[in-house]
Amino acid sequence: MFDPAALKQRVAALEEQMGAKAFWEDSERAASVSEEHARATRRLDAFNSLAADVEDLDGLAEMAAEEQSLQGEVDEQIASVEQRLAALEEQRLFAGRYDAGDALVSVNAGAGGTDAQDWAEMVLRMEMRWAERRGFKLELLEVSAGEEAGIKSATFRASGENAYGLLGAERGVHRLVRLSPFDSAHRRQTSFAGVEVAPVVEDADGNLEIDEDDLQVDTYRASGAGGQHVNKTDSAVRITHRPTGIVVQCQNERSQSSNRATALAMLRAKLLQLREREREEEIAREKGDIQDVNFGSQIRSYVLHPYTMVKDHRTGEEISDVQRVLDGDLDPFVRAYLLSAASSRG
Repeated sequence: MFDPAALKQRVAALEEQMGAKAFWEDSERAASVSEEHARATRRLDAFNSLAADVEDLDGLAEMAAEEQSLQGEVDEQIASVEQRLAALEEQRLFAGRYDAGDALVSVNAGAGGTDAQDWAEMVLRMEMRWAERRGFKLELLEVSAGEEAGIKSATFRASGENAYGLLGAERGVHRLVRLSPFDSAHRRQTSFAGVEVAPVVEDADGNLEIDEDDLQVDTYRASGAGGQHVNKTDSAVRITHRPTGIVVQCQNERSQSSNRATALAMLRAKLLQLREREREEEIAREKGDIQDVNFGSQIRSYVLHPYTMVKDHRTGEEISDVQRVLDGDLDPFVRAYLLSAASSRG
């Protein structure tokens, strides 16, 4: 439950820390405390605004009881209050160090050939539509087109408060069951697409240094749909991190130097996510519950034949309107997962 009194106390405690003489001596801690203070202050301001609107609603409801024409305005105000209250409640579900920041989301086609590549493109569209609905600023960084249809892989950045905390709920393998549109016999086909989500951190984070000697940097010509070259110079950049085998690439910027800088930022995010995953797996091992942090596991099934159903295997959440989900309505699944994760943390 959202606790405004506790939040007010937290804001006061953070302000006391920020007022200490030695506060800025530890720049990393100072930045972390300042960011938390800004987030907490925004939440407290949002609550105060909401509380004021609730008071106004009481008066409006009394007036509507006497004048029926005001009932529509009352209903709209109630819906707005409920939506904003749910948003405040959602804030308490984020506990990770990087949850409040931006996210780097990669979608990769899995087993299933052309069907899987088509499915990967559908997943990319679904995730981006949902992120747009949540108000995040999106930047498509890389797309590798499929051989016949769809995509082999794609990466986009979502910028905005709690982008990583929210999109992290989509990390894992997404499974599709349908009658294949690429099979002349229209047989049932199962396809897979993997979603990876990594936190975006500034270079000033300082906790993650990349040794240039560990990198293999390749350049190539950027390609568009159908494989045609969209640039006459080798402006696209692919970077391989030899110790981990992580590969990132960027071709959307105009110059090779810009693509290299973006690719390095992508690599940093993926290395950070790898480190966080290893840390969480260690915690899970100590608890004897490694399954909860198996990021390669299948998280959700989308069945189009012989019936229609989307089911999240982590929470049991189900929705029969598959098209609604594919059009970007992921809120029920994400919220159920975040609630489950918060409950397991105690």
